[in-house]
Amino acid sequence: MKLLRYGPKGQEKPGLVDAGGGMRDLSAHLADITGDTLSANRLAELAALDVERLPRVDGEPRLGTPWGGIGKIICVGLNYADHAKESGLPVPTEPVLFTKAISAINGPFDDVMLPRGSEKTDWEVELGIVIGKRARYVEQAHALEHVAGYCIVNDVSERAFQLERGGTWDKGKGCDTFAPIGPWLVTPDEISDLRDLALNLSVNGETCQQGSTRTMIFGVEEIVSYISGFITLEPGDLICTGTPPGVGAGMQPPRFLAAGDEMRLSIAGLGEQRQRVVAWARQD
Repeated sequence: MKLLRYGPKGQEKPGLVDAGGGMRDLSAHLADITGDTLSANRLAELAALDVERLPRVDGEPRLGTPWGGIGKIICVGLNYADHAKESGLPVPTEPVLFTKAISAINGPFDDVMLPRGSEKTDWEVELGIVIGKRARYVEQAHALEHVAGYCIVNDVSERAFQLERGGTWDKGKGCDTFAPIGPWLVTPDEISDLRDLALNLSVNGETCQQGSTRTMIFGVEEIVSYISGFITLEPGDLICTGTPPGVGAGMQPPRFLAAGDEMRLSIAGLGEQRQRVVAWARQD
């Protein structure tokens, strides 16, 4: 099942993708898709609906994040050995964790805005893990029981803020619009092999990232188990699992985003995102 939310920002309605790739409305069955919707029982109820009887969604409405009310975003850094190498950093022996601000959340096709003073804004296509059941001190053998599904995340990063301004990485990761999520939340039954998903990202039509989850250092089960030993994961929380090589900071010479650029990113079975980069502007 592929869940989505569509409509103007802050007014999104729940929906899903039918067998033909069209959108169907779920408003008669739930007010919204949130963490409360993501339990195994509730997802089973939605999966049992007769999709052909659901109202069609006409046109091409804006897509928001596939679920609302995200409580926290936990990210794993340097989780692809070849990305660690291009970053000039050692391969970690334990997952490197940082957070991404909730205020960075963005729709999968919404504009990405360069922050004020940005010099080195970069791209990162990542597999996202969506938590469906509270996870605290979870063993790896049971980790997937706590996962509601998967999605695409663009972990947009301002490298100068992240690496040259002191302190932790968070200040370069949490700028407004820096977390495009979606287009869909895809339930686990639709993914045959988490360790064989192709990831791609292009900028202005030029392929920059081509990778596979085969080269992840820490897999999904290990990541969920590990994080749950430090932080209680709640339904609706999002984990970003790291990016393959091909980021702008790793290019020779380095290349960064500018207003007018367009990013396209995809993960096999999880759909595609597209964002236009715009200059900073006051939002109040």
